[in-house]
Amino acid sequence: MTALQPGYHLGYGTNGFANHRLDDALRVIADLGYTSVALTLDHCHLDPFAADVTRQTEQVAGLLHRLGLRCVVETGARYLLDPCRKHHPTLVCDEPERRIDFLNRAVRIAADLNADCVSFWSGIRPSTVDADTAWRRMRTGVSKVLAEAGALGVRLGLEPEPGMFVEHLSDALRLREELGAPELLGITLDVGHCVAVEPVDAATCIRRAADLLVNVQLDDMRPGVHEHLEFGEGELNLPATLAALAEVGYAGVAAVELPRHSHAAPDVAARAIGALRAALGPAAPKPGNDGDLEWVRKVDHPWLVEAEARVRTDPAAIRTLFPAVGRKVGRGALRAESDPQGLVYGTVDDLARTRLLAVLAEVLDGATLAGEVAELYRYGDDAERRGVLRGLVALPDTAVPTGLDVVKDALRANDIRLVAAAMGEFAARNLDAHTWRHGVLKCLFVGVPLAAVVDLNRRTDAELLRMVADYAQERRAAGRDVPADAVTLLEAQS
Repeated sequence: MTALQPGYHLGYGTNGFANHRLDDALRVIADLGYTSVALTLDHCHLDPFAADVTRQTEQVAGLLHRLGLRCVVETGARYLLDPCRKHHPTLVCDEPERRIDFLNRAVRIAADLNADCVSFWSGIRPSTVDADTAWRRMRTGVSKVLAEAGALGVRLGLEPEPGMFVEHLSDALRLREELGAPELLGITLDVGHCVAVEPVDAATCIRRAADLLVNVQLDDMRPGVHEHLEFGEGELNLPATLAALAEVGYAGVAAVELPRHSHAAPDVAARAIGALRAALGPAAPKPGNDGDLEWVRKVDHPWLVEAEARVRTDPAAIRTLFPAVGRKVGRGALRAESDPQGLVYGTVDDLARTRLLAVLAEVLDGATLAGEVAELYRYGDDAERRGVLRGLVALPDTAVPTGLDVVKDALRANDIRLVAAAMGEFAARNLDAHTWRHGVLKCLFVGVPLAAVVDLNRRTDAELLRMVADYAQERRAAGRDVPADAVTLLEAQS
């Protein structure tokens, strides 16, 4: 079967080809089937301090164009600025001017290459520098680089890096807000770093960064260990990670980042693109499989089309059709790669039942419709109840009181799929603040990912944060782990 084609551009980092000439590295990367490159400026790879850097940049730009490679500029060379101290100077050291000058040079090169962005990190905070001073230096340094970037229209990607001052995604987002959320300042996200140091997985980090992503680095890692590994050697869920990139509509460069593998670069790069293609998976399962998505895309499953027609002519038929949905169209998760239980996006049968409820709403008046929906929920099994909860969004305003009753009933259950379905779009629109807050806490109690809560960011208020903070404190006092979603929610709003 044909592999899926992502909307983003799979690439490879030239820091993983340190023993190759740059033009040779670019040709190997293109020949392997990559469509982009993460170009690390370094002594032997487009040195920004070379006397003929303008001529070199023109040559590289021409080669990138001929090879059809999209580009981002990386600035993580180890000894480019100081031959004795790795990555020195940084933006948070006592004398950051040379780093700022280097980043400005990178911005000018990126403009000439028509690169997507310039990616950079903070550096390690020296033990003699307090946190407030480091924050001030970051704001000052990044502001100076933003001035150069603004003049040339080049985007910047701030990368959280394990062990550095800006270590977590929340740190990078905080700095961006403190700078006034400039449009040209986005996020570079290394998915391996998410495994190593973030409280949530890479897919969740991708959803959190979403529209701010301007550059993605792909590699595997193990929790607590900052070591770039080939795919499959660590604990990254690669299919879920790639699916999350597609889900948020990311369309930039996603390049493999293996800086310690230059000794076997062509072989490693070949294995990497093989792993990426395998993780992207087949285009679609064959019709008739449980969990088949083809009918969802084409909206033409024969049984469902016939069932909709029957409900239009005989609304009472929904009482027998609603229980049969799972057997007829499947029960698989709509986005199995990133949401295998269907907690966030629901399941095939959830969607089919939503469609049947939408047809029912077309043919019944308000009071009759509300009564029918209440009965379907009251007498249905758990799958049918989920279908009602997911389908409430397709009903008119006259059904809101009934919808609120069934949502509140579901939030008293301990079935995580019922609770997840209850906190969907209908609840976001109609549930009062008190009940909605307790619904969020219920998700944390029973293990429903907060990604299932529609409009979480919009509806989060000071009272919810207080309740979550109290819950987290109680967990810590009892010697129990605090759910990562609770930590993330509190950090994001701090």
